[in-house]
Amino acid sequence: MRNPIDVLNSLKPKAKDPTYHYERLYRNFYNIEFYLQAYYNIYAKPGNMTPGTDRQTIDGMGMEHIRKLTTSLKDHSYQPSPARRTYIKKKNGKLRPLGIPSFDDKLVQEIVRMLLEAIYEPTFSNYSHGFRPNRSCHTALLQLQWNFSGGRWFIEGDIKSFFDNINRIWFEQKQ
Repeated sequence: MRNPIDVLNSLKPKAKDPTYHYERLYRNFYNIEFYLQAYYNIYAKPGNMTPGTDRQTIDGMGMEHIRKLTTSLKDHSYQPSPARRTYIKKKNGKLRPLGIPSFDDKLVQEIVRMLLEAIYEPTFSNYSHGFRPNRSCHTALLQLQWNFSGGRWFIEGDIKSFFDNINRIWFEQKQ
């Protein structure tokens, strides 16, 4: 099995070639080394001790469990579990819904994240900071501080339930 870091590093240079077509990415889901890397990436996060709908946590993970998971992906019997719905309080006292996936689903999702990040991260703008590795609102502010000197005011806004209120019919008609 190929080392996942080597696989991911081999994907990155191809990202900027618009003629390149990725093929057989799915076979990485059969590579046990990818699961070990995914486990390493997420094991220390406190949310992994919260059970999903299958009531499993990171504690139950082992090589035999990973082998069963890869086998289910190979024979196409893998089915993601429904996320367990819970609600957490927001600063304003209202509740925000939170879906907690099973740990198997978290591992598979982490492998998907690693592959997609390797493919798309090299093509993103340097001015984009949201939900990217080693970037945050703080790096965006630093970039503004270094490159922008024309304004004195910044207005922060939050559109209430923005994604819940997008007119998808209008958007689809514009496509």
